[in-house]
Amino acid sequence: MAYGIKIKVWGDYASFNRPEMKVERVSYDVMTPSAARGVLEAIHWKPGMRWVVDEIHVLKPIQFTHVRRNEISCKIPTGEIARAMRGEAVDLGIAVDDPDVRQQRAAMILRDVCYGIVAHIDILRPDLGPDGKPLANPEAKHLEAFKRRAEKGQFFHQPYLGTREFPASFELVDEFPSCPKELMGERDLGLMLHDMVFTEDQDNGKIIESSQWKRVSAEARFFKVIMTDGVIRVPALAERRPS
Repeated sequence: MAYGIKIKVWGDYASFNRPEMKVERVSYDVMTPSAARGVLEAIHWKPGMRWVVDEIHVLKPIQFTHVRRNEISCKIPTGEIARAMRGEAVDLGIAVDDPDVRQQRAAMILRDVCYGIVAHIDILRPDLGPDGKPLANPEAKHLEAFKRRAEKGQFFHQPYLGTREFPASFELVDEFPSCPKELMGERDLGLMLHDMVFTEDQDNGKIIESSQWKRVSAEARFFKVIMTDGVIRVPALAERRPS
């Protein structure tokens, strides 16, 4: 991990929703790697790079709380979106103030959270110089850009802890605080969503990869989470790189 960062993120609430809970929202016990990646991308990201999360440090005891949240009971049909993309006149609006659409759902979320993220940069497509040749040390360039932005508190959009209702504060650090005594030892947290893997699929792909405008298919990858003294070591996510 030649080019890596350590960043501490925290907030009053967080919800890293389990996909198997379809009706009521139930959070995982800790931050997921994809949520950690989302925090980093909110601060700095370019199409030719990606963030790879190596470790997640849980810096405060795991605490749950119950809330009720206002949601809507419907979504825009994908068929209507496809028609709009073809230039047809369709109504894609949802009246969120319609009492027949709005509903309250229970959620079990985390409160008073703090995490440490250890991550490095993986270059997908190297940046080219004026002579058309790849630039030297592109990882270092992106790392320095990230550090400058993080030190100034800059971001492309507000980082959040699982869902946008729960904003995250962040700070670059050299070392993380010691593990809370409640989290000492080894704990099996079961299966957790690692991330989504996108592979090019021009025939059947239902997702458009925005940086290259290619059709891709998505596959969810999970991993078994073992937390040791508050530290979760994230395994590598095997995936096919874009050509």
